[in-house]
Amino acid sequence: MSKAFPMITASTQRMLAASLAGVAVAFLLAGCVNTRTTTTSLADTSSGKGTEIVTESDETNRQRRARLRMELAAGYFEHGQTTVALDEIKQALVADPNYADAYNLRGLVYMRLEDAGLAEDSFRRAIAINPRDPNTRHNYGWLLCQQNRFGDAAQQFTEALAVPSYADRAKTLMTQGVCELKAGLRPQAERSLMQAYEIDAGNPVVGFNLASVLAQREEWQRAQFYIRRVNNSPSASAETLWLGIKIERKLNNREAIAQLGGQLQRRFPQSREASAYERGNFND
Repeated sequence: MSKAFPMITASTQRMLAASLAGVAVAFLLAGCVNTRTTTTSLADTSSGKGTEIVTESDETNRQRRARLRMELAAGYFEHGQTTVALDEIKQALVADPNYADAYNLRGLVYMRLEDAGLAEDSFRRAIAINPRDPNTRHNYGWLLCQQNRFGDAAQQFTEALAVPSYADRAKTLMTQGVCELKAGLRPQAERSLMQAYEIDAGNPVVGFNLASVLAQREEWQRAQFYIRRVNNSPSASAETLWLGIKIERKLNNREAIAQLGGQLQRRFPQSREASAYERGNFND
């Protein structure tokens, strides 16, 4: 592993965590819209049978109460009110104990509370109720990756991607690629990230990690292409600028180095990367 291009740094993890938090909320907000279908057709979904579109009149009173509690829980979770969200989830599960989306959100809550055991229990319960839900598979895979259980994580990502109707494939491919980077599987990581990029070229986390893995392989021109797109967008950060500086330095592009260095010092003057740039320490 190249010292100049660490496989996954602490700041990369923070950038990824921020992105995945948004992804997770998006998943749950989408789940709230679909809770009427989920709670009333799980048996047919898990057995592979077709189901009719479920409307509000198909809901029982208990299912409606559970759905409304879940909508509140997702809103509280999105705004960082984690314990309030957890209380709403508990009430949703009292109303409907077979509510897979509630267990999925409970897993995300416990991940935020850094209780991996309860998070895993929640995701496993959700999967037991609805084995074909790709959102839960995605979230469970990320939890397993954080625990360095890479084989188990890969299985969950594969299950999520195997669902033909899954609309968020780019996010799961991105997360799978970052997990593979963390596991030291660079060719697999490049393949996953490239697939994610083909679907969602504007995602800065995909672009950053793709540039990073290409830099590790000393494919400087290709790495330059992807990191420049990130750094020319509003999503540029101290770390993306620093990676861009390192890549431009390998290509001996002095003007680009000076331009990126100026941005780094102006926009992120207190960052570790700005300090390293000022010292000329390009191995940091």
